[in-house]
Amino acid sequence: MPAPLMKIDTSPQLPSAAEVVVIGGGIIGCSTAYYLARKGVDVALLEKGQVGAEQSSRNWGWCRQQNRDERELPMATRSLDLWAALAGEIGQDPGFRRCGLLYLSNSEEEIAGWARWRDMARGMGVVSHVLDADEAARRGVATGRKWRGGVFSPDDGIADPERACPVIARGVIAAGGTVHQNCAARGLETEAGHVSAVVTEHGTIRTKIVVMAGGAWASSFCHQQGINFPQASVRSSIMSISGGISGPDALHTGPVSLTRRGDGGYTLAISGNARVDPTPQQIRYAKHFVPMFAKRWRVLRPGGLEGWRSGHETRARWALDRETPMERMRVLDPRPDTATIGVTLRRAGELLPDIAGATVRHSWAGYIDSTPDGVPAIGETSLGGLVLAAGFSGHGFGIGPGAGEMIADMVTGAKPFLDPSPYHPDRFASSSWGKVSDF
Repeated sequence: MPAPLMKIDTSPQLPSAAEVVVIGGGIIGCSTAYYLARKGVDVALLEKGQVGAEQSSRNWGWCRQQNRDERELPMATRSLDLWAALAGEIGQDPGFRRCGLLYLSNSEEEIAGWARWRDMARGMGVVSHVLDADEAARRGVATGRKWRGGVFSPDDGIADPERACPVIARGVIAAGGTVHQNCAARGLETEAGHVSAVVTEHGTIRTKIVVMAGGAWASSFCHQQGINFPQASVRSSIMSISGGISGPDALHTGPVSLTRRGDGGYTLAISGNARVDPTPQQIRYAKHFVPMFAKRWRVLRPGGLEGWRSGHETRARWALDRETPMERMRVLDPRPDTATIGVTLRRAGELLPDIAGATVRHSWAGYIDSTPDGVPAIGETSLGGLVLAAGFSGHGFGIGPGAGEMIADMVTGAKPFLDPSPYHPDRFASSSWGKVSDF
């Protein structure tokens, strides 16, 4: 079933032209359009279904610096400040709060890895406290057990996936942009090797700049333009339970992780656990993902044909004057893995005794779009005017505002707060595209 999501009304009239068109109404697309609109740019945001309905409402809601890849860390730090400002700017609350994130473990190797990350991040101004056994037991008192150690990141926090994208989309409109739901972008028109228009199911928008923030759909869309973007999605299952349970706001352990929801309940998930549903795109880019899949073989398991049928990773070409896969599948809403949901609930009950009698409210799954090195692809493609912003590898929700602000600066010629070159998709053009992220 779909994850809980706030519904909003959006702009009824499709513009004939815009300075920038952003394709994809997830956290990256909404944030990019928001910061463009705040700059006074005439921007149109297109979403084939409902704003935030895919992975941006199906994640944990963590807004973290802790355990980020070094390349993502400055974006994560900037995003925390932007998250904190959104409610005041828009006049509506995306559910963000700096509650701190707690990690607990009985693995000396894992704790040592967190300490190494702490030492690296300290040089970048990030505060992270490695906990000894006594400190871990005190912070994890709700679990009623002993721990060898842990880590606590006091400046990190959580936002509400149910509200975040809809609230930011309303901010786009309030700042002068337009947002269009149930409006699939079928493809692009070009002139002299440069974008000249976006063709949608409801008409054509003339523009010279397009940001492709289509999440799990990005690679198949790029394929229509003759652009190779190695991307693979895995199906992750997650659930929420009823409120009235005492415990920490956000806790990660190896067996299970939990996040306090706005209604007082919890979102529950097993970190990294996912099904790999074979698709034509996965087969095409299989060699790029061997290192990542090999490293995570303990938590990635073979899936079924649901991903193939969904059409988001097709290698087929489609015409711009007829229905496309995006219109046939408005929202990727894969079935959750029932075995995973059962194990998740059992482990959560073992971790926090109060959960054992809780009511399961929802369970859902989502496709997490990944790059071969687990770091997003952000930058202009070989087609002039087409900027790619995808492959956030399950890390995108927390860094969405920072990514959106950086992209808005890039496309308007302003100096971004962060050098965007380490994210450029050109790094996948050779076999030496870099290491798989450890975090």
